[in-house]
Amino acid sequence: MHLVNLPFHEAGHVFFGVFGSRFVTSMGGSLMQLLVPLACSFVLLVKTRDPFGSSAALWWLGNNFIDMAPYIDDARSMSLPLLGGNTGASAPYGFHDWNFILTETHLLEHDHLLAGISQAAGSLLMILAAIWGAAVLERAARAAGSASR
Repeated sequence: MHLVNLPFHEAGHVFFGVFGSRFVTSMGGSLMQLLVPLACSFVLLVKTRDPFGSSAALWWLGNNFIDMAPYIDDARSMSLPLLGGNTGASAPYGFHDWNFILTETHLLEHDHLLAGISQAAGSLLMILAAIWGAAVLERAARAAGSASR
């Protein structure tokens, strides 16, 4: 799913870049990565009245929290390869979103903890979404069974 999520992350930098703040632009990637599936879940539930589709989008939201966790965890070491092939430490522009975000918020020494929270939140959301989706399917199967009687 990372390659599905990545374009939303990168588009978030562009979208939030219009605010002119380096901090908001840096946060924009991860924010957009979370906002897109959240918006999809909301629209599917409220507008189209599709709870199963909404549960799938909620699962996707959880997946994005898990997708972000290694990047958050890498904030201090900046050793993960980034989109351009360099690491945060060796990039020509010398930039790593989460290193910058956590440095600016004075939370850099908590990168591992925050990554763990992101991982746990994502796992919990994915489990809850799967349970919700299964309940929706089970209810629909029961309704179909009683309608055929």
